[in-house]
Amino acid sequence: MKSSRRAFLGTSLGLAAAVGTALPASAGQRRRIPRGGIGMHLYTMRDVLAKDFAGTVEQLAEIGYATVGVSGRHGYGAADIRRMLDTVGLRAVLEHVAYTTLTGSGLPQALEDLHTLGARWPVVPSLPGSMHSPAGYREAAREFNRIGAASREAGLGPVLFHNHDGDHDVLDGENLYDILVRETDPHLVAFELDVYWASKGGADPAAYFVRHRRRFPALHVKDMAPDGGFADVGSGTLDFAAMFDDAQAGGVRQWLVEHDTPKDPFATARNSYAYLAALRY
Repeated sequence: MKSSRRAFLGTSLGLAAAVGTALPASAGQRRRIPRGGIGMHLYTMRDVLAKDFAGTVEQLAEIGYATVGVSGRHGYGAADIRRMLDTVGLRAVLEHVAYTTLTGSGLPQALEDLHTLGARWPVVPSLPGSMHSPAGYREAAREFNRIGAASREAGLGPVLFHNHDGDHDVLDGENLYDILVRETDPHLVAFELDVYWASKGGADPAAYFVRHRRRFPALHVKDMAPDGGFADVGSGTLDFAAMFDDAQAGGVRQWLVEHDTPKDPFATARNSYAYLAALRY
């Protein structure tokens, strides 16, 4: 039985890695996350970015991160951010843009800004609360197809959707997230799966990777503390080795670290990178 069939929630192997000790590679667990695929979702670093954007991305590059997901610009334009990233050798791969912007008149500028950033994917970070119903998610699926078509026509990748736990609710007998997966064109729409929120909502990322191949080019890699809160990657309860066993089938290309409420963002960045760089699965 493949390791992804093990329970998704399990005892973490990450405490040793979080303090700099490499994880052992057991038989059959030789794969590693490509160094170019380990990134930081910049929402994690929002407080320090607001004080020193250039210095923060410089430190992320020094830790070893290769890519970033942009989430909030802190008063800078897309060209300014691109310049700061280029200076330290980081690459933006996506940007979170509000649903109302992408469904409205702001879509062309958002796509142009992605080109300026050097990124590939526009990402809808969440849906308006008023859409939290099967009908609302069907409307979102139609809009995602339209946005994705515009993104592709602009020479970019498909639009991605970032989930929270409520996106996995079952209402009127229908799983809301599954509506989006089923009713969108795979060429136009894909998903940035937040593995913490998926787990919190009762979903199994590995099962999605198998059932819906190549729909998940990016992940938010976020760990769960024993009390259900947030934890540095590798220090919590999520079994990432089991989850990532089917990541290739899911089409994962970017593993973006995220922590919603880090006490020390740079410590979180260091600990999480150390774990992912050492992980074998």
